[in-house]
Formats: sequence, structure tokens, C-alpha cells
Amino acid sequence: MRLIIGITGASGIVIAVELLQRLKKFDDVETHLIITDGGSLAIRDETNFDVYSISRLADVVYNVHEMDASIASGSFIVEGMVIVPCTMKTVAGIIHGYSDNLLLRAADVCIKEHRKLVLVPREMPFSKVHLRNMKELADLGVIIMPPVMTFYNTDMSIESHINHLINKILMQFDLPAELKEWQGRKMNNI
Repeated sequence: MRLIIGITGASGIVIAVELLQRLKKFDDVETHLIITDGGSLAIRDETNFDVYSISRLADVVYNVHEMDASIASGSFIVEGMVIVPCTMKTVAGIIHGYSDNLLLRAADVCIKEHRKLVLVPREMPFSKVHLRNMKELADLGVIIMPPVMTFYNTDMSIESHINHLINKILMQFDLPAELKEWQGRKMNNI
């Protein structure tokens, strides 16, 4: 299985790093990584990582300006793409078909080829423009998965919330997830 991972300049780089680390454990998953210019700045500003160390977690790495890369074509078969974290600029570019870099082009290809596209938008609060753009993408089949906290897990640490989100992303691609399954409230027999 081939998966494209896109990292943009939104806050939440740690989520992308955790996802790449988890995907690296799967022998049958080949990861193709694109980091935008803004993503490189966010890595510098938000983490103790550098672009090189994060790039080493992927199998193939592309320059965001490399418009002739294999993933820019629908004939290059991938299972789908995850953009994490995803800026609202990226959301707007995708919904309006403004493919002026490889990340946007790869997302555009996923939509046109009916491949899974998962966006992890990092903005709060959402404006009406953000919501409209995300709704239009959802209408096209794009999965919008903001990193929302899960209060039903007993472990309320940030690591627990990130792990939960990573597992939800893995589930989108039918990959093994370590998700605590919700049991619900059980009623006693009367």
C-alpha cells in the first residue's frame, strides 16, 4: 500500500510525526512525504525535530515544488493521502483546484481518481469560509478529521488524544489500529 503524507504550516506537527512513526512499523505500507515551505517553518518553530529527521521517517520524500513527481499523476497508484496538519490555505487550494504545488496537485489527483483523502485541519474557531470549504470537500468524499479531543478515554494526556487521532486515521485505510473501543452503557435485563 502506498500512502501520501502531506505536512503543511498549521500547528500540530507532532501529529504528523506520530503518524509517520506508526506507519513506519507496517512492512506493507510505503509512505510518500511532502512538506510545504510553511510546514518546514512549523517544524522548526514547534518541535525539536528538523525536516531531515522527519523526512527519514518516510520511504520517499518530494520537494513541494517538484511538479513532475510521480504522485502528481493519476497513473501512479496510491491508496490515498493524509494532510496533517492541514492549513485553511491548503483546504481552500484543494476545493478551488488551485494546484500550484505538489501537495495540492497530489490532493487534486486523489479527488479526481476517487482515492481517499483525509484532511486534519488545524484552526480554531472555524470561520464561515473555513466551514464552507470543508463542507464542499466533504461533499466530494474528502474526510475531514479535525484533531478533536476525546473525553471518554480515561487517559486525558495530550499523548492519549494524539494516539486516538492517529488510530482514527489508520482506520480510514483499514490499517491495524490500537483504538479503545467504545462499549457504551449496558442496560440490565428487566
